[in-house]
This record gives sequence, C-alpha cells and structure tokens, in this order.
Amino acid sequence: MVGTGPLSGLRVIEVSSFVASPLGGMTLAQLGAEVIRIDPVGGAPDTRRWPLAPSGTSLYWTGLNKGKRSVILDLRAPAGQDALQKLITAPGEGGGILLTNQAGRHFMSYAALAELRSDVIVVELTGRADGSPAVDYTINAEMGFPLVTGPPEISGAVNHVLPAWDVACGLYAALAIVAAERTRRLTGAGAYVTAALGDVALATAGNLGMLAEAELGGVRERIGNHLFGSFAHDFATADGRRVMVVALTPRHFKDLVTLTGMTEAVDAVETALKADFSTDGDRYIHRDVLVGLLRPWFASRPHAEVAAGLASTSVLWSTYRTFTEAVAAAVDNPMMSVLDQPGVGKYLAPGNPLNFAGADRRAVTAPALGQDTEEVLRSVAGCTQAQIADLFAAGAAVGPQPGG
Repeated sequence: MVGTGPLSGLRVIEVSSFVASPLGGMTLAQLGAEVIRIDPVGGAPDTRRWPLAPSGTSLYWTGLNKGKRSVILDLRAPAGQDALQKLITAPGEGGGILLTNQAGRHFMSYAALAELRSDVIVVELTGRADGSPAVDYTINAEMGFPLVTGPPEISGAVNHVLPAWDVACGLYAALAIVAAERTRRLTGAGAYVTAALGDVALATAGNLGMLAEAELGGVRERIGNHLFGSFAHDFATADGRRVMVVALTPRHFKDLVTLTGMTEAVDAVETALKADFSTDGDRYIHRDVLVGLLRPWFASRPHAEVAAGLASTSVLWSTYRTFTEAVAAAVDNPMMSVLDQPGVGKYLAPGNPLNFAGADRRAVTAPALGQDTEEVLRSVAGCTQAQIADLFAAGAAVGPQPGG
C-alpha cells in the first residue's frame, strides 16, 4: 500500500520477523510510507505465530504487517539476493532505505548496498550491541525486572507478558529512519544505524533511575501492585470487581481519603507515625497501613458505586478488564475500525495511535504473503517481464502464498 500521510513518498524495504522490526515498519506505513516486507519462500517464522484465527491465519502476523506490501524472495539464491539489492537501491528521492533484524548477510550490508547507492540508509536491529542474538524475554531476564515483578511472597522470577523491549526498539527503529532520512535530505549522505535490543532495555532502565539506584546501593524490592515511590494499589469491590487506584499528587490523595471517609483516621495515623502524607515518600513508606485503612470502603460497596465515587474526584483510577472487555470498550474509539482481513474475517483493529488532524487513522489490511511480488519487482526494481518470469521459474521469487 502507498500511503497518503506525512511520510508519503518514503519507501522502506523491510527484511524482518517477529516484533521489533515489523512494528517499526508498520509504524512507518501508518504514517504514509510505502513499506515492502520481504519474506523467504514459505514465510518467515512469525507468519504462523500464535495467536491464530480459527482458519489458522496468524493474528500476530496480520496485526504487525498492516498496510505493507508483501514480496517473497529466496535470499539463499544469488538471483534472489540480486533482486533484493535492486529493490533497496532503486532510484528515487524517497527510496534507498532498508530496515532489518537479520544482520550478517553481506548482500544486505551497508558497505555492499552503498556501492550500489551512495546515499543508502540501513537501520539494523540486533539482540545485543556485540551482535550476538537475544530476544525480548532473554533481555528482560538479564535486566533485573522479573526479580522485582509480582507479589513479595514470590521468591522466583516473574516474567511480564508484554514484550516491552521489542516494542520500544521498534519505535526507536522507526525514529531512526525518519532521522536518517531527514539528514540525507539536508546533506545528501546515507547512514548506517544499529540498535540493539539490549541497549534499548539498558537505556530505559538507566533513564528511569533504576541502574543508578542499584549502583548507589539501593535494593529494589518486590511490592506487588503498589507503585514504587508513590501511593497506588488495587482494591476489590463488594461484587468481585477490582479497580486500580493511583494517587500521584497531594490533591489525588486528599480526594481519595475524603471520598472514603477516612480523613480523621488518616490524620491520626499521620500524627502517630510522625509522617507527612503530603509527600510521595511518606505515602509510599506507609503504603500498607494506608491500604488497610482504605480497603474496607471498597470492599463494602458494589463496583458501580465505587466507580461513580472515584469519577467524581481527581483520583486516577481504572477498572481491571479482560481482553474481551477491553475490545467491547474500544468500539467507540476513533482509532479503532472494523477490518475485513483475508484469512481472518471482520474484527476490530487499531489504526495509527498518532492523530494527525484531518488524516485518516483507520487500519488497513495486511497483505497476503507474496501478493505483491510480481508488481513490486516490475515497478520498483525495474525488472522486465522476462526477468520476472526467470526469477519465478528459478524459484528465486514467489507469488501469493497461503498464510500471513
């Protein structure tokens, strides 16, 4: 798909799989760039990754490849490698850009591509800065997060289900391409940019103060559903629902205490403990006492009454939902629209989270695997019909395939 957004005119060739690189490409596509994903014959490993639609189509693959074009090339064959190089280095002001998480292939290296197009931009994602392999879940394990996740009574590691480092790395990749392309427009120079998943995680932990805290002797503890350094916790209602309540400011906390009728009790505890609950630190230090004072108010009221009460205050809060409930609540969100995805059917899908005034944010379908191979080879790589026929006959290029 050729977009009409702020990045219209940009063409990115994406050789990737799994989360970070496909997410980076989709982010660019949602902003109007023409993103052409290259898959091997039979599809990359993520083309069949769970969750699956009843038909067996990967919801994971279709979710991360919306708005792209799909080309299948056999990159083990010299003819397939040559075709890829032609796609990457094809002439045109907005072309000459490669996004990949498949390092170590000479024919995709910056040096090889720069010989064919001097202003080429290559953004390469790796596991670790030294080029060794890693994935989100191994990086997360070595960063320390699983050992401070979960309730205090757990002694082992607790992984979270969100591939946070993949997501952050994908967004960094998209930003890198935009920054490199801007530099190229200003100077005419290409760029070789690498981003390591481990560096993204390390930088994030450092930027949030967690590394400095450890270096200076601090020890982060497991605190369950409390919020480190401030006051927040989950509370159960009388009818079995659960809400997350966050009081980041003195006003939030005062409103929460007033709503629950605990003003006198909290004042008495503050005096007895010689604490100052107008400060984040003291609210955090005495969090268990404060939760104990507030919990009965929630436990004695149905969710509807609790929700109405919280909604009348400045307190930050939300009801815990299942994914099914989240889907139902998202129906009226303007970012969401009903998408009729081949192989899946109709379902509610997200478009662009960035809301450019006047732009169409709605989601568009992911391509069928290999559906654009012939047309892209013709229009982008400049192959003749005879050359395309030779590529197909040799198996170096393949047309539409099931899955994806």
